[in-house]
Amino acid sequence: MSTTVERTTPAERTRASDRAYATLLDEIQSGALAAGTVLAEVEQAARLGVSRTPLREALQQLSADGLVEQQSPRVTVVAGVDADDIRSLFEIRRALEESAARLAADRGDAELFAALASEFAAVGASLELKTGRENYYALIARFDAAVDAAVDNDYIASALRTVRTHLVRVRRMSRDNQTRLAASVSEHRLIAEALAERDGDLAAHATHVHLRNALTSILDSLKEGQS
Repeated sequence: MSTTVERTTPAERTRASDRAYATLLDEIQSGALAAGTVLAEVEQAARLGVSRTPLREALQQLSADGLVEQQSPRVTVVAGVDADDIRSLFEIRRALEESAARLAADRGDAELFAALASEFAAVGASLELKTGRENYYALIARFDAAVDAAVDNDYIASALRTVRTHLVRVRRMSRDNQTRLAASVSEHRLIAEALAERDGDLAAHATHVHLRNALTSILDSLKEGQS
């Protein structure tokens, strides 16, 4: 009796691992997979509809990102995030984003940043609505992309992508704080206006203030959740 062996090409395995990685990344960032959740290979492969090889590749990438960790050779869990992790994240974020703001002020499209500033001014009125908050987060993503394009430095962009991968998780800690959301809109508007005016010093300072306030809010939310 012959046995049929299922074979997949490297390209098919890559696509499967990419899909598994994207799904797991979204679930970790959204909180659907909480810190400490065990990611058993057999169960996760079945749930995601992939074989164990592309799942392992996805888990290896998530491990490289610092989002999962090996508790033993056979046990992978979602990594936790504590106050020290968040402070460390913001240390590198501050260095990168303040430098990026200075460069973007010099190299960027002033009209584009003026338009983004106007969008930040308009979005603040709808933050109480879920759609308004979703529009705001989408606007932040477009703003970040505009800054990255203006800086035009692959090394800075790569480092910022790594930081933002983790930032999505910690941002959730203060998303329900309407006061903080409103302040964040104003802070982003000021940064965009400074970039439109090609004022690198103001853009960097406004970025510094925004990140300081964001860190304080997230740490306060973390303390409240632990009390």
